Amino acid sequence: MSEDEWLRLLRAIADGDQSALHSLYEQTYRIVFTLIVRINMNRETAEEVTLDVFYDVWRKASTYDPANGSVVGWIMNQARSRAIDRLRFDQRKKRVNTYPQSLRPTTDIVDPQQTCLFEEQSRMLRNALQVLTPEERNAIETAFFSEYTYEETAMKLNQPLGTVKTRIRSGMAKLREALGRKLIR
Repeated sequence: MSEDEWLRLLRAIADGDQSALHSLYEQTYRIVFTLIVRINMNRETAEEVTLDVFYDVWRKASTYDPANGSVVGWIMNQARSRAIDRLRFDQRKKRVNTYPQSLRPTTDIVDPQQTCLFEEQSRMLRNALQVLTPEERNAIETAFFSEYTYEETAMKLNQPLGTVKTRIRSGMAKLREALGRKLIR
């Protein structure tokens, strides 16, 4: 296609012509996809990013300026930028541990006051848990650590729903009272 034909196609997209977008997609998706795969080295990611690129073309078609390069060059620039952004995002996600393996203090905590506070809070919680009956503790642990609803907890423990609700509520009230007394001192 000549540059004038590409430009007419892009202007039709800017005017909301979905068939023009489809035509542009059919003619350019292979080179866009190939570029993104080469940058990200992941087929599934490339498929997602390719769709994002063409969605951007749909949204930004009216902003295209022929003085800044060809239509295909403009699309490829968007593809390159999107692919690099996604690559950086994925690399950042791998580096950041959002779910620490342990809530215990590590050698990374250098502030003795923080360590002392953490240990005091841990001791208070362990002591507060002793006020619970084994049934209350089991119901609370099953519900909260497994993130179950009352109904799921009842099914898991093979107990009536009302019993499970009562045990969780009474156990939580005991914990609030035990922890409240300790925090007031």
